[in-house]
Amino acid sequence: MERHIDINDYNYELPDERIAKFPLEERTSSKLLVYDRGTITESRFASVAEYLPEGAMLVFNNTRVVRARVVMHKASGARIEVFCLEPHRPADYERAFQQRGESEWSCIVGNLKKWKEGEVGIDFEYKGEPHTLRAEIVERGTREHIVRMRWSADCTFGELLEELGRIPIPPYLNRDSEDIDNTRYQTVYARYEGSVAAPTAGLHFTPELIASMRERGFGFEEVTLHVGAGTFLPVKDEDAAQHPMHTEHFVVTLKTLESLAENIAKIVAVGTTSVRTLESLAALAWRVREQGGPSTERVIGQWELYDIPAEFDGKEALQTLIDYMRANGLEQLKAATQIMITPLGYRFRIVRYIITNFHQPKSTLLLLVGAYVGDDWHKIYDYALSHDFRFLSYGDSSLLKVDL
Repeated sequence: MERHIDINDYNYELPDERIAKFPLEERTSSKLLVYDRGTITESRFASVAEYLPEGAMLVFNNTRVVRARVVMHKASGARIEVFCLEPHRPADYERAFQQRGESEWSCIVGNLKKWKEGEVGIDFEYKGEPHTLRAEIVERGTREHIVRMRWSADCTFGELLEELGRIPIPPYLNRDSEDIDNTRYQTVYARYEGSVAAPTAGLHFTPELIASMRERGFGFEEVTLHVGAGTFLPVKDEDAAQHPMHTEHFVVTLKTLESLAENIAKIVAVGTTSVRTLESLAALAWRVREQGGPSTERVIGQWELYDIPAEFDGKEALQTLIDYMRANGLEQLKAATQIMITPLGYRFRIVRYIITNFHQPKSTLLLLVGAYVGDDWHKIYDYALSHDFRFLSYGDSSLLKVDL
């Protein structure tokens, strides 16, 4: 089936002054745009519970942003920045962060033209002792390169990044990371290291807000999707359907699936990464139905969900996965997705409501919003622009509600 999306239909004028360069002092003081089936109102995020259905089930992405940018130098003094995207050897995130002495990562390299061959490095102190980190490119690509890193300190790679790395704030902020980013470019419920970008819709929540919502009967579940740098890649092709989606790895537990199945009509995805994870579950469930297993070693394709029959709904998908996991004694599923949610007839199966920030023009995230609210995305963004909403990662939030 041929698919075409004119990316110019998902463009809007975003003045630089509307991009939030820093977070507000209080997380919950951000503004909240509420889109409810065509009607727009506004409030503060602290009041988000007032606009959700009673007993709603909110789904957080509990990934943790790692200090993935490491600045090193050549012997000549040339400054080289290594931006660690995802583990290469070992490829598993948990094992990669526990590596000692050596690890290989897929990286973007800043000032690559100065690093033709040989090693770059940095000298540092760890627990009062002098140590070194050395890196070399073992495989060159077009955009990403495999970099082998070796270090002398008796620490894990995760501890090494905590010591030497910098938080990779979004490039459109046009500034260096600062101390405030170490805490504020991180959700309060972040647990599992692996992301190079924050699931920013969750930045508005505080422990106090979550606790008060629990007392009112709201439920909370967590998934893990490690956000890749590809989330910032603009759609360069005029036909957005030709844009190659990046791969992101996710984990979901049996406990979470059981909870979601019980609350299928009230699922609130907090952020587009939670949307992508939850909707990808339908593809795994369809594989179980058709092949007897979820085939988690194969990445969920960009258009795979569009080929699943419409009558295979979210409740059936979740129950299919639950039955499979129980039968096979599995407590969690690990998979990877390239899902691209667009207005080209995408059918939401699991997500009912979405909490999300305001996204860049001509982005795949704006296409996702368009898939959910239709052409009313223009109405939403026009309102936000004309009512002093702050945009992008450190900006304000929206709650989107439609009839599905």
